[in-house]
Amino acid sequence: MVHYGTHQNQEVIVLKVEASDLLKRVRKIEIKTRGLSRQIFAGQYHSAFKGRGMAFSEVRDYQYGDDIRNIDWNVTARFNQPYVKIFEEERELTVMVLVDVSGSRMFGTTNLLKKNLATEIAAVLAFSAIQNNDKIGVLLFSDRIEKFIPPKKGRTHILHIIRELINFTPQSEGTNLAEALRYLTNALKKRCTTFILSDFMDFNPDSVDPRFTSALSIAANKHDVVAIRIYDPREVELPSIGLMKMRDAESGNHAWVDTSDPALRSAYSQWWADTEVSLKQTFTRCNVDWVPIATDEDYVKPLIKLFKQRA
Repeated sequence: MVHYGTHQNQEVIVLKVEASDLLKRVRKIEIKTRGLSRQIFAGQYHSAFKGRGMAFSEVRDYQYGDDIRNIDWNVTARFNQPYVKIFEEERELTVMVLVDVSGSRMFGTTNLLKKNLATEIAAVLAFSAIQNNDKIGVLLFSDRIEKFIPPKKGRTHILHIIRELINFTPQSEGTNLAEALRYLTNALKKRCTTFILSDFMDFNPDSVDPRFTSALSIAANKHDVVAIRIYDPREVELPSIGLMKMRDAESGNHAWVDTSDPALRSAYSQWWADTEVSLKQTFTRCNVDWVPIATDEDYVKPLIKLFKQRA
């Protein structure tokens, strides 16, 4: 009995230390990202996304210069003259952040792991959203839906999101973006602004064709989708450091690779370049804005550039 009690107390102490460490990490991210969202991103975010969420207001007679895509064909047929739909900016938006928590998120060779970079960017977006009175939710996914946090407002809600991003342990290591996009399309009936934070390494076997093109196209027709590709410099170029044992973070398979082989390094770099082209074509075809951000760069500039392009 005494031994059990001592062991239990030790467990309680360990849990308290872990909780304390988690709170410190949450607080550190909050201070950094809330400051950025206030000083830098608030205005940019508002310009880029306010007005993208539009609600139907009324119909009126068609006037020269009106966008023909806004013609209400039912009313036009009924009155035998053209009418257009009038929309007004919604007072608040719903923002969803889809975060890839597959095994590859734990890769990083410079300043941050991809997981850490995704957490900071998600936090910046979250604080920017609540400063504009928007609701924000999060969907964590691997090759399955790992966790869904419904959209809400408030600092407490944001801190809950950050804690999950820091401390969440997924059940699976694989990636299935199509599954996450289908869940988004079905779960949120109302149009929302959606950010996808992922390395987007989800291709058909033996090709660089994304497996999620159809699901992305459907989601982008319903929602305003923005893709943020998070990557590490070592995924772009392989250094010449001799024989090296590598492990696939998602399948767990190991392989010995001779990194001093120029042909191998060239093929490695070419594969990455091909994925860039393929993803860019896919995003363009699906009408999705996107930006790549590396773990060794300041994410502020790429995000501001993205927001300015949209604005």
